[in-house]
Amino acid sequence: MAKQAEKGEQRRVQSIEVGFRVVRALQAAAGPQPLRAIAAAANMPASKAHLYLVSFVREGMAYQDPANGYYGLGRFAIDLGLAAIRQLDVVDLAREELRRLRGETDCAAYVSVWGERGPGIVAKVDGTHQGAFAIQLGHILPATQSATGLAFLAWLPCEAADPVIKAEGASRAELEPTLAAIRAQGHATTSGHVHSNFSGIAVPVRDHSEQVTAVLTLLASQSHLSAARIKGATKALIASAQRLSQRLGAEPVRAQSRPI
Repeated sequence: MAKQAEKGEQRRVQSIEVGFRVVRALQAAAGPQPLRAIAAAANMPASKAHLYLVSFVREGMAYQDPANGYYGLGRFAIDLGLAAIRQLDVVDLAREELRRLRGETDCAAYVSVWGERGPGIVAKVDGTHQGAFAIQLGHILPATQSATGLAFLAWLPCEAADPVIKAEGASRAELEPTLAAIRAQGHATTSGHVHSNFSGIAVPVRDHSEQVTAVLTLLASQSHLSAARIKGATKALIASAQRLSQRLGAEPVRAQSRPI
């Protein structure tokens, strides 16, 4: 115990940590999976994974499809995720800015926060120039290909960003010139990277500690975000991100490092 206290470690419940390997396997899957796939992803025997899954099904964290026996995340997991989103101050504070951005730009606008797999969308408003493309709450965006992801990567600490960069088959060295340019201009833009014929603009949102806590993004068709419109849309997005940052306690931005 003395050695444990010296290291500053806290007592843990090992069975919960092991069980969360199963939860993480369910969360990372594209859909319901057979027991053997979940066990392999959790790095444990199928018999052991099955015991955890039985308990998770009973508590609503997981469900089992009666037709094929596959397991997926249950209703309580969904409720838990929604509760976590509701507790994020940035989500509630961003709603007014999202509506303002839609009114000023006619673009879709959304707020994302960083998770283990990259940026996930937690609040959004649809635009009038996004065609049939629908933004899904909870959708995880590619960090190295989307304007949202690049805006995060430009400012996040390496220990948070690099595992996601590696998982997407990229490296910090090859991304650094792009990230340096994003830091210099204060925003990220992409066109046709994630969805063909769509352009995105993304700006970081900071909290009272000046850390990037979220990213505010505009999305519209390339024809709508033309060279004639993108300058005005970017200015509106930066202004919204700055207002939102100040409401989260960040210091006002006195001047931009580079004009848009």
